[in-house]
Amino acid sequence: MSHNSFGHLFRFTTWGESHGPAIGCVVDGCPPLIPLTEADIQGFMDKRKPGQNRFTTQRREPDEVKILSGVMVDEDGVQKTTGTPISLYVENTDQRSKDYSEIKDRYRPGHADYTYDAKYGIRDYRGGGRSSARETAMRVAAGAVARKIIPNVTIRAALVQMGPHKIGRNNWDWAEVDNNPFFCPDAKMAEFYADYLDGIRKAGSSVGAVIEVVAEGVPAGLGAPLYGKLDQDIASALMSINAVKAVEIGNGFDAASLTGEENADEMRAGNARPLFLSNHAGGILGGISSGEPIVARFAVKPTSSILTTRQSVTRQGDEVDVMTKGRHDPCVGIRAVPVGEAMMACVLADHFLRHRGQVG
Repeated sequence: MSHNSFGHLFRFTTWGESHGPAIGCVVDGCPPLIPLTEADIQGFMDKRKPGQNRFTTQRREPDEVKILSGVMVDEDGVQKTTGTPISLYVENTDQRSKDYSEIKDRYRPGHADYTYDAKYGIRDYRGGGRSSARETAMRVAAGAVARKIIPNVTIRAALVQMGPHKIGRNNWDWAEVDNNPFFCPDAKMAEFYADYLDGIRKAGSSVGAVIEVVAEGVPAGLGAPLYGKLDQDIASALMSINAVKAVEIGNGFDAASLTGEENADEMRAGNARPLFLSNHAGGILGGISSGEPIVARFAVKPTSSILTTRQSVTRQGDEVDVMTKGRHDPCVGIRAVPVGEAMMACVLADHFLRHRGQVG
C-alpha cells in the first residue's frame, strides 16, 4: 500500500527525501547478463541534475550514482547484471533545510503540504520530502537500466512549449536539443526562451512547459487489452512525474477537432509490416504498439515556489501570507525532459518483458 513502486515485470522502487542524507531506488526484474556500469547511468543523471545553468535551481548536487547490488564482473572483466535486484544510490550533498524554517507550519499554495498533512498527519516541510522533484533523479537512474533491456529502441524528449510560447514545428532539429539549456529542438525559440525565462526568473515568478517524448524502433505488438494498454501505462507513468497535470498520446486533445477521415492513419503495403501514411495515433492502436514512433506529450505546471506573496493558512487554521524562499526552478519543466524519457523507457522495458513472457 505504500505505492512507491512502478511497473510489473520490470519494476523499480524509489526511496529517500529531498533533504535526507541520500535518495535511491531498487530495480527488480532486470534480466541477467546485460552489461551495466555506473557510467551507463551517469550520463542520463547529468542531464537532469540541478545547478547547471541560471535557468534551473542553484542547488548543487553532483548526483553521482553508485551501484550497490545486482551486478558482478564476469571472467572477461565485463560487469553484467545478475538477474537479482539492482540497488542504486545517490547522496544528497547540498541541502539547506533552514531555507524552509519559516514555512514549517504554513501550507504553501500549489504544493502538496496540506494534502500530505491531511493524509499522514505529518509532513516533511524541508523541501517537500517525498513530494519533491528530487525523487525524479532515481527515476532517471532506473530509466537508464531500462534502456539496456529494449534493443534498438531510441527514446528522446524535447521541450516544445514554455508558457504560451510554442516552438516552430518546421524548425525541429533533434541535434539542437543538446545545444541549449532548455532541451529545445528549435534553435530560434531557444534564444527567445533565454530572454523570456530571464524575465520570469528576475521577477521571482515561474512558468510551465510542455514536453514531447518520442520512442522510435518500438516493435509492433507491445501492450495488452484491455487493462494493460501501452498508452494507458505511458499516461500513468508520465502523470506520476511531479508537477505534471496533463498527458496526451499522438494527436491527443487535437483529435477531438478532427474528422474520421483526417484522424485515421491510412496504410499501404510495406515489406515487413503495413506502411502507415501518417501517425495521428502516436504509434499505438487499441493499446498495442503499431511499430510507428510512439509520441506522447505532458504538461508541467509552473513551479509553485515563487517570491510573490500568496494567501494561505497554517496547520492551526490561522490565515497567513506565504512567500517561498530558497532555490527553485523558474521552469521545472526543463529538467522534466530526461525524466519523461526515463519513464517512457521503464514502461517500454516492462511491456517488452511482458510481451516476451506471453508470446515468446
